[in-house]
Amino acid sequence: MGRMHAPGKGLSQSALPYRRSVPTWLKLTSDDVKEQIYKLAKKGLTPSQIVSLLLPSLECSGAISAHCNLHLLDSSDSPASASRIGVILRDSHGVAQVRFVTGNKILRILKSKGLA
Repeated sequence: MGRMHAPGKGLSQSALPYRRSVPTWLKLTSDDVKEQIYKLAKKGLTPSQIVSLLLPSLECSGAISAHCNLHLLDSSDSPASASRIGVILRDSHGVAQVRFVTGNKILRILKSKGLA
């Protein structure tokens, strides 16, 4: 909501977490996260879709759950993008910020393997 008697729009906005370290509850290692990114990119998922698939299933440790399969792209969809992979990782595997876990952004990880 904006301010009533001032030109500013207020301070309400999204903010990234102050701590930039890996959460203690996250059971996935950097290599596990990278392997998930490679698998999802090879299936035709965009980077944001990969992030959303990695969040909820921390227990599956490498296996993509049935919930994850609902987000798979059709052949008519566009090629992989970093934002789609990120959403899958966040929602399905609990990886809030891939950069904090791996040290690199999703797009750089994909480019290093020639997948982007």
